[in-house]
Amino acid sequence: MNQDSAATLLEIIACKPEDEKRLSDIAIRSYKDFYLYLWHDGGDWYINHSFSPSVFKKQLKNRNHAFFLLNEKEKPVGFLKLNIDQPLNGYSQYNCIELERIYLIKAATGKGYGRQAMKFCFDYARRLKKEIIWLKAMDSSDAVSFYKKLNFESCGSFHLDFQQMKTEFRGMIILMKWL
Repeated sequence: MNQDSAATLLEIIACKPEDEKRLSDIAIRSYKDFYLYLWHDGGDWYINHSFSPSVFKKQLKNRNHAFFLLNEKEKPVGFLKLNIDQPLNGYSQYNCIELERIYLIKAATGKGYGRQAMKFCFDYARRLKKEIIWLKAMDSSDAVSFYKKLNFESCGSFHLDFQQMKTEFRGMIILMKWL
């Protein structure tokens, strides 16, 4: 199956407040597939801090957050989170949206789902009359080259201050794209 036909199998579904458990499950699964090496504690603190059902329950009630499950054949393979009204430092005069999270499980990578999810984000942002979509990516990850292929440009950097995180992985790049 080629990449384009595989990508058509991805279904993107808006999350409802009662989806906190499903969202938590796929977030933890996808995070564990790729990011445990970043942490001194194997990611336990970050997973509990960021991906518990109670965290998602609270965030799903916030109208500024938009969550979407990424499903393949009705089974979750990832999720994404957009912050609808999120200014970008240095671009506050523009109507911006932040892509805070886009995660896929390992088994779903290489199928074109990342590109399809990004296209969804661009279309969603344009429907909301956004001028800029932006995100943060680890400077040590392959994700930066993926975003640059989608015409994102670097516009800043910073370091995370999580004590449990290994120092060499705390660097982040801020990327933006005009819509």
